[in-house]
This record gives sequence, C-alpha cells and structure tokens, in this order.
Amino acid sequence: MDPFGDGRRSPVPREWARYYLENAPSLVWLLVANVAAVFVGIHFYLPDLPAIDTLLWPLHMDSPVAVGLMALSVATLLANLGRSLDDAPRNLVLAYLHTIAFVWLVKSALWTALALNLHVSLYFPDTWNYFGVLVTHLLFIPEAYLAPHYGATTRGALATALVLVLGNDAFDYAGLYLTGVRPYHPRLLYEPGPVLVVGTVVVSLLSVALAARAFPRLDA
Repeated sequence: MDPFGDGRRSPVPREWARYYLENAPSLVWLLVANVAAVFVGIHFYLPDLPAIDTLLWPLHMDSPVAVGLMALSVATLLANLGRSLDDAPRNLVLAYLHTIAFVWLVKSALWTALALNLHVSLYFPDTWNYFGVLVTHLLFIPEAYLAPHYGATTRGALATALVLVLGNDAFDYAGLYLTGVRPYHPRLLYEPGPVLVVGTVVVSLLSVALAARAFPRLDA
C-alpha cells in the first residue's frame, strides 16, 4: 500500500523530509553541505583534470556532479519556503532535474561501495580511504530519497537518465577495452576488470529502476 497516495515510495519518513525541506535553517544548511561536498569532490579529482578535455570534466567527476545536481534540485524549494512540500512546484523541467539528480546520487553511492569492496584489502582498514569514503557516499542514498517527497518523474525523464548514466559508463570504460587508452572512471587503487564494469552497468540500471519506483509520475 502506498502511504502517500500518489505513487511516492521513499524509505525516508515524510516527517523527516518536511523537517529538512520546509524549514529555512535546515534547508539552507543542506544546501551549504552539498555545495561544500562539491568542492571537496573537485579537490579529489584535481590531479586527473589536466589530462582530460575541459568539456569532459562533468563525465569524469561523478560524485561532485551528483551532489551538485542534488543541490540544484533542493534549491528549487527555496521559493516554496513557508508552504508545505505538497505545494512544491512540479513541471517537466523539474521532473528531469529531480530524476537525474536522484539517479546520479544513488549510482555514485552504490558504485563506490562496489568499487571499494571488490578489492577491500587495498582500502580497509584505512580510516578515510575506506570508512570515510564509503560512509560519505552511502549518505547520498537517503539524500536522494528526499527528492520523491517534493518531485515527480516522467517516462521521458527516466529514459533520459538511463541514456545518460549508461553513456557515462561507456565513457568511463570503453576507451580502456576498445583502444587501450586511459579509462575515465574515478581514480582507483587497482585496474578495473570485467566484474567492476558489469557491476557498474547493473548499478546504473538499478539506480534508474529505483527512481522509477520512488517518484510519483507527473504524466500519470
């Protein structure tokens, strides 16, 4: 049974979402935390960027892009402050933004967990390289699930998110296997193999499937 009556399915309780997203202080702090996380993520990728064309940076910096998209998604609520989440604006453009932000966040979180644990001995028990990175990225998931409390999706938004996320996977790995050139996936302490590549695609498909289940439909 859908407790919200409009197709929304989120493990984040409605009262929690209302607390963080309807109150100015908590909403602003959430935005500040996301913007700060974007800069932390960019700092991680800085050593890689000189070797990559500037226009391709967003395809390489998966986590900062995901958090940045979520910051834009949450920022759309600033105009709704003082009103219920039920009154948050919904339109086609926002449906695409919220959907893609959700997919990128969930995909970044699940991919990080997969990549770290495929060769866990290279990262564990280092406090930051394992626990710090894993925990901070897994927190992307509950944040992503805030979006269905104020956003909606469409078939077109889901299809676009699927094309983009699979296209990003191809960008990350295809060069390595087709031409032998440097791959563009996030930096790892090991060379990616077929298990990580297949796992990445599975994670991408799962992220879009979760978005389809979590969001109410704008075009319903």
